Amino acid sequence: MRYREWIFLLILAGIGIALANFVGFKVGFFESLPGIVVLLVVSLCAVVLSKIIPCRLPIVAYCSILGLLVASPISPINNFVIESVNKIQFTTPLTMVGAFAGLSMSNQIRSFAEQGWKMIIVSILVMTGTFVGSAIISQIVLSLTGAI
Repeated sequence: MRYREWIFLLILAGIGIALANFVGFKVGFFESLPGIVVLLVVSLCAVVLSKIIPCRLPIVAYCSILGLLVASPISPINNFVIESVNKIQFTTPLTMVGAFAGLSMSNQIRSFAEQGWKMIIVSILVMTGTFVGSAIISQIVLSLTGAI
């Protein structure tokens, strides 16, 4: 994918995040704009790094590493990053991720259906196992920390 396409998709995601943040959490567009810009700049830098660094890591790994670095105490801009990104509700970007995943899955629904009924059973078991596993881990951690 070319950089122009990445920039277009990131701007589209930023508009979606701003809209979801406004509709779902009543956070104004201009109030959430600095946080959206930070998230998008970190994402774009991760795309660039994935192209120039010879280590074959996924873009998500570069994005996570960059996000940790710019928000860490050693970063001179960590206060700005943390304050601006705190105005973005955590579930707001997930709305856009879900929308993009649904769109990409719609292109492959025919190949999914060709896998047969066994694939549906495996998918249900994987989703159920992931949910139950996450719930068990959450219960253990929250019990150990005294949160519940």
